[in-house]
Amino acid sequence: MAEKKLMRALAGETMATPPAWMMRQAGRFLPEYRATRAQAGDFLSLCYTPDLAAEVTLQPIRRFGFDAAIVFADILLVPDALGADLWFVTGEGPRLSTITDQAGFDVLKPADAIHDHLAPVYETIKILTRELPAETALIGFAGAPWTVATYMIAGRGTPDQAPAHALKQGNRPLFEALLDRITEATIEYLSAQIDAGAEVVKLFDSWAGSLKGDDFDKYALEPTKRIIAALKARHPGVPVIAFPREAGEKYIGFAKATGADCVAIDNSVDADWAAQHVQVDGCVQGNMAPSHMVTGGQALVDEVLRIKAAFSGGPHIFNLGHGITPDADPENVTLMLETLRG
Repeated sequence: MAEKKLMRALAGETMATPPAWMMRQAGRFLPEYRATRAQAGDFLSLCYTPDLAAEVTLQPIRRFGFDAAIVFADILLVPDALGADLWFVTGEGPRLSTITDQAGFDVLKPADAIHDHLAPVYETIKILTRELPAETALIGFAGAPWTVATYMIAGRGTPDQAPAHALKQGNRPLFEALLDRITEATIEYLSAQIDAGAEVVKLFDSWAGSLKGDDFDKYALEPTKRIIAALKARHPGVPVIAFPREAGEKYIGFAKATGADCVAIDNSVDADWAAQHVQVDGCVQGNMAPSHMVTGGQALVDEVLRIKAAFSGGPHIFNLGHGITPDADPENVTLMLETLRG
């Protein structure tokens, strides 16, 4: 493990060429992924069939030689395991049964009852520990409680997370009970991923930016801190990456406040600013705009070199500021890595 570049960066090492991987690197922009998904029949079947989930996890490693693989799964598998109804509408995304009152909450399972349902994910990780190249780190992940709650309350993704904000204002005890249940389940889920072989785990708080002021501290920062503390108690030495997307100024001090070993940043903040204010506390991951994976060209080359230079004074993991989009060109991913690695 000491030789894996990603693990070295997470341990605080500054490298001339940082390790690189991409959010959603196993996905719809790759023709081999689309073929495997067709074989699975639907998205959830792909997530819950270990051989196929492992295959799509390995595809971008074979094609591009990333320094890390992230297990193929979805942040909504936790609500699915807790007893919410989950299905995916082609071209539109996930749909869930909504939790907006006590009766909806009361049907949820306890946090420690999720493991049988999520056993296929753990099996996928076990396969990957055998199949991945020796130099490639394996990342497990989960959605952060606030982000997962926004889907469980609205029943789908929303542009402004308004239903979740409404429940937070209208029934704070129920909202906090839901967040607690998700937090407990997330600890169990990530701990089991580590037991199965994940070497690092990441918390995706995709909608953290819609929490403002004290709400950010209470419902983004505090659950992250609680999850990391529990994981560190059970698995000392296993690093955690936190991604409070669009946190803006709240990125400052987030690593120290939560115990995260690395803070992933989105592309709405400038790399030079992040180096000055966030990287001072340790490893930073990010933060190229995913649009460059579509447009390519000299602008992509320039941006890779700019970000690499901005973070060259400390530990850095090169990544996008959000997930790669389905319309990306795989050739641009190759160009990105060739430019980064010189």
